[in-house]
Amino acid sequence: MPDPLWSPSPERIAQTNMTAFMKAASEYSGRALSRYTELHQWSIEDIGQFWKFYASYAALDLDSSKVLQGSMPYTKWFEGASLNYAKELLYPKNLKDPNQPAIISITETGHEKVLSYAELRQDVMRCALALRREGIQAGDRVVVFACNLPETVILFLACASVGAIFSSCSPDFGIDAALARFAQIEPKILFASSTYFYGGKQFDTSETIQQLAEGISSLKKVIQLPYPDVSSNNQWIAWEAWLEPSPSSFLLLPSSFPFDHPLYILYSSGTTGLPKAMVHRAGGVLLQHHKEQHLHCDIKAGDVVLYFSTCGWMMWNWLISVLVQAATIVLYEGSPAFPDTSILWKLTEKYKLTFFGTSARYIHTLQSQKFKPESDLSSLKTIASTGSPLSPSAFEYVYQNIKADVHLASISGGTDIVSCFMLGVPTEPVYPGCVQAPGLGVDLAVFDESGKSIENQAGELVCRQPLPSMPLKFWNDLDFSKYKSAYFDVYPNIWRHGDLIEQTEQGIIVYGRSDATLNPGGVRIGTAEIYRPLERFPEILEACAVGKKLESDEEIWLFIVLQRPHTLTSEMIQGIKAEIRSKASPRHVPKYVFQVSQLPRTRSGKSMEIAVSKLINNQNVPNREVMANPESLDEIAKAIQF
Repeated sequence: MPDPLWSPSPERIAQTNMTAFMKAASEYSGRALSRYTELHQWSIEDIGQFWKFYASYAALDLDSSKVLQGSMPYTKWFEGASLNYAKELLYPKNLKDPNQPAIISITETGHEKVLSYAELRQDVMRCALALRREGIQAGDRVVVFACNLPETVILFLACASVGAIFSSCSPDFGIDAALARFAQIEPKILFASSTYFYGGKQFDTSETIQQLAEGISSLKKVIQLPYPDVSSNNQWIAWEAWLEPSPSSFLLLPSSFPFDHPLYILYSSGTTGLPKAMVHRAGGVLLQHHKEQHLHCDIKAGDVVLYFSTCGWMMWNWLISVLVQAATIVLYEGSPAFPDTSILWKLTEKYKLTFFGTSARYIHTLQSQKFKPESDLSSLKTIASTGSPLSPSAFEYVYQNIKADVHLASISGGTDIVSCFMLGVPTEPVYPGCVQAPGLGVDLAVFDESGKSIENQAGELVCRQPLPSMPLKFWNDLDFSKYKSAYFDVYPNIWRHGDLIEQTEQGIIVYGRSDATLNPGGVRIGTAEIYRPLERFPEILEACAVGKKLESDEEIWLFIVLQRPHTLTSEMIQGIKAEIRSKASPRHVPKYVFQVSQLPRTRSGKSMEIAVSKLINNQNVPNREVMANPESLDEIAKAIQF
């Protein structure tokens, strides 16, 4: 077994929330739970008891004899219990001072704003009163086409306060992508940002907003959200004019709703059809996020937490839940590389961030640039990475160039559960290229094609028991046929997530999407198995391996992006093939290697291998508008003309 890149000190282990919980769980269960593996095993032996205990431990008043009923996908949680997601975030149990900052907001243009918990409560109350004035009731949908600014958080919490269902896209979504999401859920009000800045450029979204207003027949009103230091265009009702005046004589407390009451609707990427509208339950999101943030991320009261995201990625929803920990969340609106890649690290020093969350792609970009921050990162305890697998060399890069004593947590889950199946454990060592462990209460396994559980070989990620944050339902899926088709069409009554993973002694290796798995000569190959040998080539920024279907076999075609001014030569192609053959196998060697300037990605930065696969196999690539860079497919199509 290789040496770990990082191991927590005994002093750090003793101070973690995980250690405190382990002691409490040992007392509750009457079992000696001294290691994470033992704690995890206990957590899945009776998941109903685990979640009941954790709810009590987290001081969430969910005492109910009906913790869990039904099987997936018809599971009901904590039936009979009630809560309000917004109330738990606005009035966290361990908040000592309501004047503590709840939100620190920074824009690319340099505007900074701080809202205390007390100020956030007032603003949410004003917004909730205005929603009620508009006739918004529990279950009504409110959609947001917005920047990552405090007003978006205020609106989200106000919707949760009155029981309305919130749904958001970031303003860089095109009209077709936004309309495909919002129109199907029939919202009553649209809140929209008419401008945003990215990479030093200002973008006007007025035309898209107008098209949304005309294309969603259920809309009753459009409210324009502000952008700091930018004048309103007066085309729609302004946010401040729409809000209720600040009340002084009373405080509107959030209403209580059942545990399974809908909180928000998130969407699949929509690369193979209309985006699936996944309805998430308020209690399930709160409970799952609380567990992940408190135990696995070791977030404590007073911590300062940034997860770089837009309102179109589930990590934004995850970040907002951090308020329940009585921590401060940092919203950054703009490019993480403007004016240069040091910007987020300068903010880490300025605001003394304790938790820094980002995408694997961002870390890989820093690695390719050999970036080394000059900022003081002494406050930083945890760096989290998600969105795609983080390469082993990127793990090493972080410890060698960012910070040696930091918990680097590669986390993996999905919009489907708006959380993680597997993530960091702050009491355990970190090994390169591995997610540390399944989350507590997550009955994760690796299945082969026959449904047999396997170890130390790649297979399908499955979850054998329900999680509280699994979707309540899909919108307009009355018979659950879409839901069952999405997750239960391969293994009966077992959630199949669609990721190819391997469980090892060091942790869990993620190879990518299983539907993008390659199959040359009848052997299943995860694309990450091809990408890892490429780490020896510093001039390769990123790569995409796909399978070209033949009559009775499959060839591997590899597309790479090179750092300027490098160009692909025959010598480099031979070197790439030799390295893959040596570090993987002859079956992994690509038939062709192509150079392109960019690879297709979703707006949240995820690689779209399936879209490339469809393109090279002469299949239609639907919904190009969901891509951040649809023009990349045109370049690939041109490259393969030989």
